[in-house]
Amino acid sequence: MSQSIVVFATSRNPTREDLFARAEEISADLSRRAAELDREGRPPLSEIVKLKNAGLLNALHPTEIGGGGLDWVDGLKLVRILARGESSIGQLLGYHYVNSQYVYWALEGARAHALGSETVARNLYWGAAVNPRDPGLVLTRRGNGYVLNGRKSFSTAARVSDYINANAALDDKIAGFAVPTNRPGYVANDDWDNIGQRLSDSGSVEFHDFPVYEEDFVGAPAAPDAAAPVLSTFNTPFIQLVFVNFYLGTAEGALKAAVDYVRTTTRPWITSGVERAADDPYILERVGEFTAAVKASAALADSAAAAVQAGLARGRNVTARERGEAAAEAYAAKVHATHVSLDITSRVFELTGARSTADKYRFDRFWRNVRTHTLHDPVFYKAREVGEFVLNDRIPEVSLYS
Repeated sequence: MSQSIVVFATSRNPTREDLFARAEEISADLSRRAAELDREGRPPLSEIVKLKNAGLLNALHPTEIGGGGLDWVDGLKLVRILARGESSIGQLLGYHYVNSQYVYWALEGARAHALGSETVARNLYWGAAVNPRDPGLVLTRRGNGYVLNGRKSFSTAARVSDYINANAALDDKIAGFAVPTNRPGYVANDDWDNIGQRLSDSGSVEFHDFPVYEEDFVGAPAAPDAAAPVLSTFNTPFIQLVFVNFYLGTAEGALKAAVDYVRTTTRPWITSGVERAADDPYILERVGEFTAAVKASAALADSAAAAVQAGLARGRNVTARERGEAAAEAYAAKVHATHVSLDITSRVFELTGARSTADKYRFDRFWRNVRTHTLHDPVFYKAREVGEFVLNDRIPEVSLYS
């Protein structure tokens, strides 16, 4: 396969304009190669390198340590831009943002600053091994530290991660920690074979006597039912907003691909009375409806991002109520984006026609991508949480899903 080369002059403190322009360029390159990338389904090693070279991994880190200094509203827009080109790459950027920013919410100032500075200086990609529906990993004391053993059946960015967040049982408590993946005992398996998000590198990982040290811990081990500090729970509404934005980016990419195809390839229907498919009144109506739907959902997503960003800005003074109100905004956006993205990615074929179902186009990848990931956590539970908040004034319970 021939690779397109995207080269950037890397520098510390890229401007907002730099970051958005680079994201657009990478997205356009991904779009040109998306069908082939989807067909191959390989780990996106070179794509992650491009994100690193563009400075996109460090976009949310403070400018004083060399990051871009963007807020979450802008960061999530970058996720959406990349997902237009290839949904998995949008997902991977968003996951990295949540995983790498978590240290600022969970750690005290000096340690968070040190780990953030290392992340920027070394341009690290952050993943996680925290799937809560798997049996837990287990830490055991050994010598001056610990060893980690166990398996997670899904771990997005399993093979491309430089650092990961993880948690494990330690005696009768749960310990959270952040560790590099280049230590001995980390095994990322090539067993992700799902119909969509084929570049998300979401296979299983195993830990075999993987060394963990006290300095790796993110906070003190706590009882499984202990309430976490409110600030450290912002990872969930933000990861849900990552979902929202790469779903919408995928829908936007599908609509753009369909519009381009209609302009260049689709033939008018024999009873339409027009010479170009682009003048067909039914195609025009659908393009208008789809465009309105995705624009409305994107506006809701940006509004929700601003609400969660405002809660985060209160730092350690943020209350559980404030967090819950912001989370409800994010979950409303999740419900809407799920329905809109599934609808548009499945119905763009109404614009493009039968010939567009040829395998060479792989236009079905847009639907396969959102269909695969929207099953991550059932959307009807998110709708229920929004309903509980509106009807009964109950804020969402805190978990890795809500």
